[in-house]
Amino acid sequence: MITYKDSGVDKEAGYKSVELMKQHVKRTFTQGVLSDLGGFGGLFGIDKNLYDEPVLVSGTDGVGTKLMVAFMADKHDTIGQDAVAMCVNDVLCQGAKPLFFLDYIATGKVEPEKIAQIVKGISDGCLLSNSALIGGETAEMPGLYQHSHYDIAGFSVGIVDKKKIITGAKAKEGDILIGLPSNGLHSNGFSLVRKLLFEVANYQIHDYVEELGMKLSEELLKPTHIYVNPVHELTEKFDIHGISHITGGGFYENIPRMFSNQLSAKIDISVIPKQPIFSLLQKIGSIPEKEMYSTFNMGIGMVLAVEKSDFEAIMNFLKEKNQAAIKLGELVKSTEGVIIDF
Repeated sequence: MITYKDSGVDKEAGYKSVELMKQHVKRTFTQGVLSDLGGFGGLFGIDKNLYDEPVLVSGTDGVGTKLMVAFMADKHDTIGQDAVAMCVNDVLCQGAKPLFFLDYIATGKVEPEKIAQIVKGISDGCLLSNSALIGGETAEMPGLYQHSHYDIAGFSVGIVDKKKIITGAKAKEGDILIGLPSNGLHSNGFSLVRKLLFEVANYQIHDYVEELGMKLSEELLKPTHIYVNPVHELTEKFDIHGISHITGGGFYENIPRMFSNQLSAKIDISVIPKQPIFSLLQKIGSIPEKEMYSTFNMGIGMVLAVEKSDFEAIMNFLKEKNQAAIKLGELVKSTEGVIIDF
């Protein structure tokens, strides 16, 4: 007799994974959660009294080849936060408040303790974004993935009143651009990062790097910062004209997504604190400045376009919320998209 387990799929390991992850998942349950783990679908109720015309905003993403760094370091308890961050930060750009999150983990072989660590990271990200983790899927696919490898993706749903949706249509010449700092690479550019650090410079994953002041694994696996709490509160108090999440494509691809093609963002990069990881990568690869700003976040994880008359009040509000912020530039009449004087 040949069983499912003989083909490489261990149902018992899957059941154990679910039991181990329950403690992490239940930490994220918010008032709207109407279902427990184990159902065919996650249920979430919306208080209709809070919204005049509620609009759901959704986003899905993964963490790319940053996963390869987690495999190299054999550290799996933060990569889940990256998956959450990439989704909820995107949803936030439309002014939406994240409500709930779903995850998908595919692996060559289910290792319950490892899966539980991944879900712990997802749960941490959900707590930081006030999202309930109401469902997910762990798929064991031998032959498609190596035994020790996995992929992770996420799906976020948020809500915003129709009249408060941020579309970028209000962005105009003279608006001030506010930059919210990143805490490093976040989850983009890792194919280039890995080539530079491990092929060109021949670093090992646990090497201590003087320029960074820490082990390489510690720097590379810093989880993506989640901006939900201060920024959503900000959108409730001020008329924010545009929000951009700086992900793959850096400044040049992402910032123009929040305004019309008749405007451009004039950026003063001299005000951005230079993070050592970006300097190290640029030095190793002799990478031109424009290429760096076209690939990485370069120390800025989110950019807001705001009314000039609101600028000081917004900066004070962010300071009260312990959210660092800098005056990054302004919107000008131009069709260049992004203007940086290197």
